[in-house]
Amino acid sequence: MLDEKTYFEIVAEIKGIKYESCFKQNLKEYNFNRFSINTCPASCAVNIEQSKFALSKWVSPKRTRSYPFERVYNTLSFAKKITVIPIIKDEGEKGDRDFIQWDTISLMSLLDVYVILAYYDAAEVNPRLSGKITNQLFNNKFVKTKIKEISNYHSSALHWNLEQIKTNLSAIVDKTIKAYKKISNKTGIKMHNARGVDNFKDDLKEDVNNFMNTSRTKAKGAQHREILTIQPKEVLATLTKAKMTIKNYLGGYYYLTTDEIKVEKGNMYLIEGKHSMNQLLPSISDIKDGLLKMILYCNLSSVFLNEVEYSITPVLSLTSIHLKSSIISNNRKVNIKDFISQNSLSVNQVELINILMNESRKNNFVLQINQA
Repeated sequence: MLDEKTYFEIVAEIKGIKYESCFKQNLKEYNFNRFSINTCPASCAVNIEQSKFALSKWVSPKRTRSYPFERVYNTLSFAKKITVIPIIKDEGEKGDRDFIQWDTISLMSLLDVYVILAYYDAAEVNPRLSGKITNQLFNNKFVKTKIKEISNYHSSALHWNLEQIKTNLSAIVDKTIKAYKKISNKTGIKMHNARGVDNFKDDLKEDVNNFMNTSRTKAKGAQHREILTIQPKEVLATLTKAKMTIKNYLGGYYYLTTDEIKVEKGNMYLIEGKHSMNQLLPSISDIKDGLLKMILYCNLSSVFLNEVEYSITPVLSLTSIHLKSSIISNNRKVNIKDFISQNSLSVNQVELINILMNESRKNNFVLQINQA
């Protein structure tokens, strides 16, 4: 067992993704001619000619806002998947400004998801927060043009995403700059200094590799900050976090942190924790966010901790202070039945646990539901 409050470095590889989701995704379907990216749900299906796509949309290029991984997870059971991500989101000079990162695109490629790099071209003054805009809307015509292109595209999501980065990203930045100037003039809200966008664009112009490196530097900085903090939704048994660098066959690098690791007899447990302060179980959004981490962890190979190779066991740990007992996915049915009874779980909560148990067994990760 590792000592408490000690940080470690994990290096691993991913060569491909194999994963079976057990959640039934009944996505609302839209005919392409009547489709609008601004009025559709966060995850939906689009019918165009003889094809059907599962589509998700992000409200920000930043991965920590509004559970984008849950939205993508909801589309993964479909053969062809699209996600729409704003290349830049500027909330006004007194708000946040986020930029697309290379590793986000690389992760989507790894999951075989086609990325549409989109831009906002309409917004309103935020009535509650001075100096900020809200209700930002994508340019729907641009998004639909890209959906049409993907419907006629016969190569992989990987090839599409790399092509968008190499040939179209700079032009989309230009459209974004013009759009935010229009929004600023219409709302009277000043946007962030243009120098940051110019630097972002210059990185793209220099070459794609420079964009990757710049993006990775930012990601590593975020990783370093994360390793020093414990989030309110994390309840850890050992306080043992670890930096994790994952390399995939695309040359993409992901700089992550594990919520917790344990090492026992040459095996390393990679633990993704989700905690609920008010309910018996974390929200479905939190859980699906954790499941996307399980997709990564279940497909790791060549895993080294401090330059020593280990076999691994991925673990999704759900905790709550309101639980009266704990269960684990390899418990006998009688133990699970006792857990349900002791905690007076609802029909929906029991169904959720059964789905998660089934998904953990099919994909060889451990599900544990613990009293915090």
